[in-house]
Amino acid sequence: MSILVDKNSRVMVQGITGSEGSFHTAQMLDYGTNVVSGVTPGKGGQIALDGKVPVFNSVKEAKLETNANVSIIFVPPQFATEAIIEASDAGLELVVCITEGVPIHDMVKAKRIIDQKGTRLVGPNCPGIITVDECKIGIMPGFICKKGNIGVLSKSGTLTYEAIGQLVNVGLGQTTAIGIGGDPIIGTTMIDALKLFEADPETAGVVLIGEIGGQMENDSARWVKENMSKPVVGFIAGQTAPPGRRMGHAGAIVSGGDDTAEAKMRIMTECGITVCESVAEIGNKMKAKLNN
Repeated sequence: MSILVDKNSRVMVQGITGSEGSFHTAQMLDYGTNVVSGVTPGKGGQIALDGKVPVFNSVKEAKLETNANVSIIFVPPQFATEAIIEASDAGLELVVCITEGVPIHDMVKAKRIIDQKGTRLVGPNCPGIITVDECKIGIMPGFICKKGNIGVLSKSGTLTYEAIGQLVNVGLGQTTAIGIGGDPIIGTTMIDALKLFEADPETAGVVLIGEIGGQMENDSARWVKENMSKPVVGFIAGQTAPPGRRMGHAGAIVSGGDDTAEAKMRIMTECGITVCESVAEIGNKMKAKLNN
């Protein structure tokens, strides 16, 4: 088991003929991901990636011809929400948007539409999802992962990889790693992903990586306290950020109060999450929790 994607996922790549789309599709294919089609308007009929992936003009056409059920989006920010809505309209179950810099007002519209249709979106501005040894959707480096029983959930891209590295260093593998993105409006929240990990019989514990700004980590901590039966190890990025300073992600803005790193770490601890002061502690603290 795993969450969201597995070896049976049939993946479509929107923006497959662009430089990022073609590069990362090649990496996904190398990992063993079942990429069945690509979409670039005006380039239908081509065969991308040395004859491996057929290209279609629209998502609807690609889904009809190849029965794809997951889409990944590599398109410029000004076209990203159109691509999300097109995938939702075509009936794809899961849409992963890698694109950074998507305008917030565009995402407000897209979120409303996909919520009405019941499409699950991961992102935007995220590294994607990897179910180890089965399916890689996005830009995460597959070679750093090891099959195991820990779920990894993060707002940050590079810290996702660091957490995986720390787990592998102490002999712990992963079921699924998911980067949900750090923008103010995203499709899948921490609580959404925690619910999936809690329900997954193969996942024995979860690493939760948040950052300064917003209330998502605090809400998630309270949800963990009330609902989670599995151990959770947490880390908050941005511990040295001055109040009011934006750090990296568009959503990482500290206004003071309980959205600072210190406040989030305190709330997580109060809710029974094992909090790490440094990313380097993640592996050892998770191993200790599993051995308790």
